[in-house]
Amino acid sequence: MRRISALALSLAAFAGLAAASAQAAQLRGLSLVEGEDGTRAVLELSGPADYKLFTLANPDRLVLDLSRSSLAGGFKAPAPNGVVSGVRTGKPAEGDLRVVFDLGRGVQPRSRLEREGDSARLVVELLGSAPAVAGKPAPARTVEDVIGKGERKLIVAIDAGHGGKDPGAIGPTRKFEKDITLAMARELARQVNADPGMQAYLVRDGDVFIPLHERYQRAREAQADLFISIHADAAHNRAANGASVYVLSLRGASSEAARWLADQENAADLVGGVELDARDKNLAAVLLDLSQNATMRVSDDVASEVLASLKGVGKAHKPQIERANFVVLRSPDVPSMLVETGFISNPGEEARLSDPAYRSRMASAIVGGVRNYFANQAPPGTWYAARQGTLGGSRQHVVSRGETLSLIAARHGVPMNSIRAANRLKGDTVKVGERLTIPMAGAMAGLPE
Repeated sequence: MRRISALALSLAAFAGLAAASAQAAQLRGLSLVEGEDGTRAVLELSGPADYKLFTLANPDRLVLDLSRSSLAGGFKAPAPNGVVSGVRTGKPAEGDLRVVFDLGRGVQPRSRLEREGDSARLVVELLGSAPAVAGKPAPARTVEDVIGKGERKLIVAIDAGHGGKDPGAIGPTRKFEKDITLAMARELARQVNADPGMQAYLVRDGDVFIPLHERYQRAREAQADLFISIHADAAHNRAANGASVYVLSLRGASSEAARWLADQENAADLVGGVELDARDKNLAAVLLDLSQNATMRVSDDVASEVLASLKGVGKAHKPQIERANFVVLRSPDVPSMLVETGFISNPGEEARLSDPAYRSRMASAIVGGVRNYFANQAPPGTWYAARQGTLGGSRQHVVSRGETLSLIAARHGVPMNSIRAANRLKGDTVKVGERLTIPMAGAMAGLPE
């Protein structure tokens, strides 16, 4: 999976892994539907089933393994459609069922399991193209190939809070948070897609209820580089106002790490699909800790940029990013933030959040903050990485609580003297919320040391 903090994931190349609780099931039917965004495979099951989903290359294939499952009598494979050129079934292990989709090109799979009484429906969406596990060595690539074809877009997963049976907060004039967040998320996605180096993935694009853990899991399956959850705040005091940006608290991170390590499949996913026996549990813990710490550092930095940008639209509720144990922020390897766009409980802010023009300005500020970060800290192989150093000679850093000048310098790999000179600081004291210019290596030549 492509992620900023994929230190541990580089050990192997699983393109996707999904799981859902289940008992023995039969595959009753399988249909392929071609849509605007790609091909959708719909599997009709007699009940829920544990499953794993991954891709292979040379040739391109999508493999779906269903635990404790079998084919129902009279099952017929569907005719080719869309990107799927054929469907085959087999048994990878006794009592399990494997469905192989032969593909015309690489895909980015996304799946969900829907329950309908005792039955279940597994929906697998085959979107775009994605890296896959190599079936045989690929031809050697030239420098021109890498430069011309290696500029992938950053994937920004956008989560509209609440939805379906969960309306979220309700404003004074009966505006629902779930509706405002969806409208904001769609506008944010539109602006993200307008950027040549980014691509949006909407976690929720309709009035549907999605469990919290599934929200960030969908972002992981989409191989997101960043996860942004959009909300609207509420308070008993109707005068409360302003936007807030949250990242995961240390308490939330530690509890989620324990949960992941307790789950053998999740633990394997986080170390790149490599199975670890009992002797390697310490290694798994170390790899997870490294990945999670790197993820939290990136989350802090991107969130600081977004908050600083939002201050240009209106008042911030707090001058610095805040930390909380929000479930949707618990992905251990996708940098994540939650943006409270304002207080829906405040009549004035409820009206502004309902205004498309205001939502456009808010979305522009969020995209601007994300762009500021990636222009200087882009993952390798991305459009932004290919232009690093050409999009500006410095980066911006907003001081968070507990940070010192030496810590900021170490984080960015820049001498303290260079930061002092770039910001005309007389000493080493920095204030929470202060915006510092961090010179890049090429821009430091003229600065005194």
